[in-house]
Amino acid sequence: MTIASSAFPLQNQRVVLLGGTSGIGLATAKAALAAGASVVVVSSRSQRVAEALAVLGERAEGHAVDLADEAAVRGLFERLGSFDHLVYSAGESLQIGLLAETGIDAIRKAFDVRVFGAIAAVKHAAPHLRPGGSVVLTSGVASLRPQKGWTAGASICGAMEAFTRALAVELAPIRVNLVSPGFVRTPLWAGIPEAQREAMYAERGAALPVGRVGEPEDIAQTYLYLMTNRYATGQAVVVDGGGVLV
Repeated sequence: MTIASSAFPLQNQRVVLLGGTSGIGLATAKAALAAGASVVVVSSRSQRVAEALAVLGERAEGHAVDLADEAAVRGLFERLGSFDHLVYSAGESLQIGLLAETGIDAIRKAFDVRVFGAIAAVKHAAPHLRPGGSVVLTSGVASLRPQKGWTAGASICGAMEAFTRALAVELAPIRVNLVSPGFVRTPLWAGIPEAQREAMYAERGAALPVGRVGEPEDIAQTYLYLMTNRYATGQAVVVDGGGVLV
């Protein structure tokens, strides 16, 4: 992997982003492009891929792949060939609810993309990562400060943190890190009516030390940092506006 100038730290590098077509993933793809990289964005929905490519421009390519299908994930990386960084931020809607009122199948489904999808992605991506490359995974602060009804979410986040640390040892010298966002304004909340959603953002933001909820661009800078800092591995970086403090 070529070491680029500080102005374009990812110059001549290739970044593959699974879940890179909306929200934090799309913001990270934009940040990687601005840092000089070419990007590959992947989603399970072809429409989202097309919409993302229209925004990202000519240094981007995209693929629609079911990330819960290991054979499809293996085929994706066989087609892509060599690259420098893997970013995994894919995930379906949040599974929220009391454990006593939640079916085990629903919890398994929540794990399918967020945990097992990440495991399959790293398994099949690792042989194609160039020397000096990295993997950046995604968790959340639910494992650090779980709320009532967040049993599934907290469990997913805890699993991803342990997975990251184990991979950092197993895949060395490939670096493996994890971003743990707090409350962020993303399409994840699009199912809530707009007025109610904006009120939620305002209420949650006012309770944070920084005085606002996060934006996808705030979180994208952390993925970029972990891709470019060649001394960081096995780390879970919390970016939550101070949420775990209050």
